[in-house]
Amino acid sequence: MEPRESFPIEQVDTRDEIRLDEPPLYRVLLLNDDYTTMDFVVEVLKSVFHKSEAEATRIMLNVHQQGAGLCGLYPLEIAESKVDAVDHLARENGFPLKCTMERD
Repeated sequence: MEPRESFPIEQVDTRDEIRLDEPPLYRVLLLNDDYTTMDFVVEVLKSVFHKSEAEATRIMLNVHQQGAGLCGLYPLEIAESKVDAVDHLARENGFPLKCTMERD
């Protein structure tokens, strides 16, 4: 058996600091109006935002009493899709319910 040729081994620093920033979050809000029923708002919160009956009712009361209710914090694309889903459901059911988003 022939001896193997020896090659110098280079040290490679694999500890490069890779810093991944969290994506910015967006607050998705429902806005109060004089026409959308409270029951419809609760159903939207349950179906689009996956809230429990109790939490959906609490948020709906915030919308009704304070003019707006926080539905959740989401990355941009998810927040946009939630706003679109609410707008679609509201139009489909003849309600003027508005849903907005703002950077947290």
